[in-house]
Amino acid sequence: MELIMIPGLWLDGSSWSKVTPALEAAGHRVEAVTLPGMESKDADRSGIGLRDHVAAVVALIDKAEAPVVLAGHSGGGSVAQQAADARPDKVARVVYVDSFPTPAGFVINDEIPADGDDLPLPEWGFFEDEDLVDLDQELRAEFRERAIPSPKAVAYDRSELHDQRRLDVPATLICCEITADQVREWIGQGVPFTSELAALKDVELIDLPTGHWPQFTKPTELGEAILRAVSRA
Repeated sequence: MELIMIPGLWLDGSSWSKVTPALEAAGHRVEAVTLPGMESKDADRSGIGLRDHVAAVVALIDKAEAPVVLAGHSGGGSVAQQAADARPDKVARVVYVDSFPTPAGFVINDEIPADGDDLPLPEWGFFEDEDLVDLDQELRAEFRERAIPSPKAVAYDRSELHDQRRLDVPATLICCEITADQVREWIGQGVPFTSELAALKDVELIDLPTGHWPQFTKPTELGEAILRAVSRA
């Protein structure tokens, strides 16, 4: 199976480096994506928006000879979802790593402070305590060293969905800072940001208790969870 690994904000493809070896050892071909504007800290991010990130992933799907699995972390989950919407017949499963499928018209996060066209990694106080579970001082320093400002428009642009067949694409949610039971409760309550998730025809929820960046805090366990999801594809 071919896996396309999509990082969240502030991260490039190398952020999956401790997760991908287990996937490759299991015989899967892995493409860890560095999205437009994320090539370096000095890259020009002006004019790059959410649609550009989606288009980059769609281009990789189009190159694949068989249906692929998309794995998206955080905001990368929204990119994965919209790429699946563009190519529902070529995506075998979407894996959301501490992420949700985004309802049409929603944004990834327009509360992150911007600096011109850039979204630098905020200070740790910006995040909730649940985000930072297991992210010790050493990992925080490593994360901040590798962090690349994301294009502002990627987080601020509203999602666009066009093909109802996306709801037929199976999905796995790997629930880290929020438990699977909490997600089910929100769906039952009709919380608006879960509306797209509730409409999916085939979805499984896997608990992986840790903070928002399991690729750093629990990479082995994350790799195992993704492998379980891929086995269903």
